[in-house]
Amino acid sequence: MSTPHLILPNRTAPLPADIAYLREKYPRETWDAHRNFGDTARFWMQMHDMFRELGGMLKTATHHFREGGMAPEEFHRFFAPRLRYFLGHLEGHHGIEDAQYFPLFRSYDKRLIVGFDLLEEDHEYIHEQLILSAQTGQAFIAALAEEGDARRFAADAYAESADRLLDWLLRHLADEEDLVMPTIIEHTETALFSR
Repeated sequence: MSTPHLILPNRTAPLPADIAYLREKYPRETWDAHRNFGDTARFWMQMHDMFRELGGMLKTATHHFREGGMAPEEFHRFFAPRLRYFLGHLEGHHGIEDAQYFPLFRSYDKRLIVGFDLLEEDHEYIHEQLILSAQTGQAFIAALAEEGDARRFAADAYAESADRLLDWLLRHLADEEDLVMPTIIEHTETALFSR
């Protein structure tokens, strides 16, 4: 279990330098241009960017609907498939990381164990919030056919859980990248992923 200030619900700043120990050597703005930033790193970043973009789209659309900017039918057509895609792919992505990538990084460099234990713990918090967002999202979709307070309460409950999920996810993605990308650049994809 992490120290209280490092657990995801409490974490408001990037990981400390003793955990993200390669971050200073390989700053974020240098990653794309580095010769060791290969296809796996690029794909990983694309997945993270997709989660950021889709999470932001869902948040914006929900706010727009709650402000009266979309009809319930229009909102349902936009929202339901994107919510399913977002939550399903996020759960799958984290499953692959926990089963394959995180153990690999831990075994490669013992200094990474603390950081990847923390990221795996993040996944537990995110999973719990993801389940809550799925439940409140389903209730919200069902309430779109209703009028007045029932719809508003369902929208409020979903927005609260989804906003918390997105806040935690954005912190987690940035911290994960601060561990993974510099490690890939330092050790190369060939060395890491051909073991």
